[in-house]
Amino acid sequence: MILTDQQILAEIERGNIVIQPYDRTCLGTNSYDVHLGRYLATYRDAVLDARQHNQIETFEIPEEGYVLEPGKLYLGVTEEYTESHAHVPFLEGKSSVGRLGIDIHATAGKGDIGFCNTWTLEISVSMPVRVYAGMPIGQLIYFAVQGNVETFYNRKANAKYNDRTDKPVESMMWKNTW
Repeated sequence: MILTDQQILAEIERGNIVIQPYDRTCLGTNSYDVHLGRYLATYRDAVLDARQHNQIETFEIPEEGYVLEPGKLYLGVTEEYTESHAHVPFLEGKSSVGRLGIDIHATAGKGDIGFCNTWTLEISVSMPVRVYAGMPIGQLIYFAVQGNVETFYNRKANAKYNDRTDKPVESMMWKNTW
Protein backbone atom coordinates (compact mmCIF):
# COMPACT_ATOMS: atom_id res chain seq x y z
CA MET A 1 0.00 0.00 0.00
CA ILE A 2 1.34 3.43 -0.97
CA LEU A 3 0.88 6.22 1.56
CA THR A 4 -1.31 9.17 0.53
CA ASP A 5 -0.46 12.81 1.21
CA GLN A 6 -2.50 12.77 4.44
CA GLN A 7 -0.77 9.60 5.60
CA ILE A 8 2.67 11.02 4.79
CA LEU A 9 1.83 14.14 6.82
CA ALA A 10 0.62 12.00 9.75
CA GLU A 11 3.83 9.91 9.64
CA ILE A 12 5.94 13.10 9.59
CA GLU A 13 4.08 14.29 12.70
CA ARG A 14 4.73 10.91 14.39
CA GLY A 15 8.43 11.11 13.48
CA ASN A 16 8.30 7.97 11.31
CA ILE A 17 9.21 10.02 8.23
CA VAL A 18 11.74 12.86 8.38
CA ILE A 19 12.41 15.20 5.45
CA GLN A 20 14.87 18.11 5.86
CA PRO A 21 14.39 20.67 4.49
CA TYR A 22 10.64 20.13 4.30
CA ASP A 23 8.37 22.22 2.07
CA ARG A 24 4.64 21.53 2.13
CA THR A 25 4.31 22.56 -1.54
CA CYS A 26 6.49 19.55 -2.48
CA LEU A 27 3.95 17.09 -1.10
CA GLY A 28 1.95 15.51 -3.89
CA THR A 29 -1.07 13.25 -3.80
CA ASN A 30 1.02 10.23 -2.83
CA SER A 31 4.65 11.34 -3.03
CA TYR A 32 7.11 14.01 -1.96
CA ASP A 33 9.28 15.86 -4.52
CA VAL A 34 13.03 15.93 -3.89
CA HIS A 35 15.62 18.21 -5.49
CA LEU A 36 19.09 17.91 -6.96
CA GLY A 37 21.74 18.88 -4.42
CA ARG A 38 24.74 21.14 -5.07
CA TYR A 39 27.21 18.37 -5.86
CA LEU A 40 27.84 15.93 -8.68
CA ALA A 41 30.60 13.37 -8.96
CA THR A 42 32.20 11.25 -11.66
CA TYR A 43 34.51 8.27 -11.38
CA ARG A 44 38.20 8.95 -11.94
CA ASP A 45 38.87 5.78 -13.93
CA ALA A 46 37.34 4.83 -17.27
CA VAL A 47 37.07 1.19 -16.18
CA LEU A 48 35.51 0.39 -12.80
CA ASP A 49 36.37 -2.71 -10.78
CA ALA A 50 33.64 -4.15 -8.52
CA ARG A 51 36.29 -5.53 -6.13
CA GLN A 52 38.19 -2.26 -5.78
CA HIS A 53 37.38 1.07 -4.17
CA ASN A 54 36.72 3.22 -7.23
CA GLN A 55 37.51 6.87 -6.48
CA ILE A 56 35.29 9.77 -7.51
CA GLU A 57 35.86 13.45 -8.29
CA THR A 58 33.21 15.62 -6.63
CA PHE A 59 32.38 19.11 -7.89
CA GLU A 60 29.81 21.79 -7.19
CA ILE A 61 27.22 22.57 -9.84
CA PRO A 62 27.84 26.18 -10.96
CA GLU A 63 25.04 28.74 -10.82
CA GLU A 64 24.72 28.62 -14.63
CA GLY A 65 24.13 24.86 -14.43
CA TYR A 66 26.15 21.93 -15.68
CA VAL A 67 25.74 20.02 -18.94
CA LEU A 68 25.50 16.25 -18.49
CA GLU A 69 26.81 14.20 -21.42
CA PRO A 70 25.55 10.83 -22.72
CA GLY A 71 27.76 7.80 -22.13
CA LYS A 72 28.93 9.04 -18.74
CA LEU A 73 27.73 8.09 -15.28
CA TYR A 74 27.19 10.96 -12.87
CA LEU A 75 26.54 10.57 -9.19
CA GLY A 76 24.24 13.22 -7.78
CA VAL A 77 22.67 13.72 -4.40
CA THR A 78 19.32 14.90 -3.15
CA GLU A 79 19.11 18.23 -1.41
CA GLU A 80 16.85 16.55 1.13
CA TYR A 81 18.02 14.43 4.03
CA THR A 82 15.40 11.80 4.81
CA GLU A 83 14.65 9.19 7.43
CA SER A 84 12.13 6.40 7.20
CA HIS A 85 11.47 4.44 10.40
CA ALA A 86 8.32 2.50 9.54
CA HIS A 87 7.91 2.55 5.75
CA VAL A 88 9.84 1.49 2.65
CA PRO A 89 10.80 4.58 0.65
CA PHE A 90 11.07 4.38 -3.14
CA LEU A 91 12.76 7.11 -5.17
CA GLU A 92 11.49 7.59 -8.70
CA GLY A 93 12.38 10.20 -11.28
CA LYS A 94 9.85 12.89 -12.02
CA SER A 95 8.15 12.52 -15.40
CA SER A 96 9.34 16.03 -16.39
CA VAL A 97 12.93 14.91 -15.74
CA GLY A 98 12.42 11.68 -17.69
CA ARG A 99 11.08 13.69 -20.62
CA LEU A 100 14.42 15.51 -20.71
CA GLY A 101 16.12 12.12 -21.11
CA ILE A 102 17.48 12.03 -17.55
CA ASP A 103 17.50 8.76 -15.59
CA ILE A 104 18.17 9.29 -11.88
CA HIS A 105 18.87 5.73 -10.81
CA ALA A 106 20.13 2.62 -12.51
CA THR A 107 19.02 0.10 -9.89
CA ALA A 108 18.83 1.69 -6.46
CA GLY A 109 15.35 3.16 -6.24
CA LYS A 110 14.32 1.34 -3.07
CA GLY A 111 15.46 2.37 0.36
CA ASP A 112 15.30 0.32 3.53
CA ILE A 113 13.39 0.94 6.71
CA GLY A 114 15.88 2.77 8.90
CA PHE A 115 17.67 4.50 6.01
CA CYS A 116 18.67 7.96 7.28
CA ASN A 117 20.60 10.05 4.78
CA THR A 118 20.51 11.95 1.53
CA TRP A 119 19.98 9.82 -1.58
CA THR A 120 22.82 9.27 -4.02
CA LEU A 121 21.52 9.42 -7.59
CA GLU A 122 22.97 7.35 -10.45
CA ILE A 123 22.38 9.82 -13.26
CA SER A 124 22.64 9.11 -16.97
CA VAL A 125 21.26 11.05 -19.93
CA SER A 126 20.23 10.17 -23.47
CA MET A 127 21.32 13.53 -24.89
CA PRO A 128 23.22 16.54 -23.50
CA VAL A 129 21.12 18.36 -20.91
CA ARG A 130 21.88 21.22 -18.52
CA VAL A 131 20.94 20.62 -14.88
CA TYR A 132 20.84 22.97 -11.92
CA ALA A 133 21.27 22.61 -8.19
CA GLY A 134 17.87 22.80 -6.52
CA MET A 135 15.87 21.61 -9.53
CA PRO A 136 13.14 19.03 -8.86
CA ILE A 137 14.71 15.67 -9.68
CA GLY A 138 12.60 12.90 -8.18
CA GLN A 139 9.81 11.89 -5.89
CA LEU A 140 9.74 9.72 -2.80
CA ILE A 141 6.92 7.23 -2.47
CA TYR A 142 6.37 5.46 0.84
CA PHE A 143 5.06 1.92 1.12
CA ALA A 144 3.48 0.43 4.25
CA VAL A 145 4.94 -2.90 5.39
CA GLN A 146 3.48 -5.88 7.17
CA GLY A 147 5.24 -7.46 10.09
CA ASN A 148 8.03 -6.40 12.39
CA VAL A 149 11.52 -5.39 11.28
CA GLU A 150 14.34 -7.38 12.89
CA THR A 151 17.20 -5.06 11.90
CA PHE A 152 16.74 -1.49 10.73
CA TYR A 153 19.21 -0.34 8.06
CA ASN A 154 20.82 2.30 10.29
CA ARG A 155 21.54 -0.38 12.92
CA LYS A 156 23.03 -3.02 10.61
CA ALA A 157 26.68 -3.71 11.34
CA ASN A 158 27.44 -4.08 7.63
CA ALA A 159 25.44 -1.07 6.37
CA LYS A 160 27.70 0.81 3.95
CA TYR A 161 25.82 4.08 3.51
CA ASN A 162 25.12 5.31 7.06
CA ASP A 163 27.53 8.25 7.23
CA ARG A 164 25.49 11.44 6.81
CA THR A 165 26.60 13.45 3.79
CA ASP A 166 25.50 16.20 1.44
CA LYS A 167 27.69 14.81 -1.35
CA PRO A 168 27.27 11.81 -3.66
CA VAL A 169 28.72 8.54 -2.38
CA GLU A 170 30.57 6.14 -4.65
CA SER A 171 29.82 2.42 -4.80
CA MET A 172 30.88 0.49 -1.72
CA MET A 173 30.55 -2.87 -3.47
CA TRP A 174 34.22 -3.49 -2.64
CA LYS A 175 33.25 -3.83 1.04
CA ASN A 176 31.12 -6.91 0.30
CA THR A 177 32.60 -10.34 0.90
CA TRP A 178 32.08 -12.70 -2.04
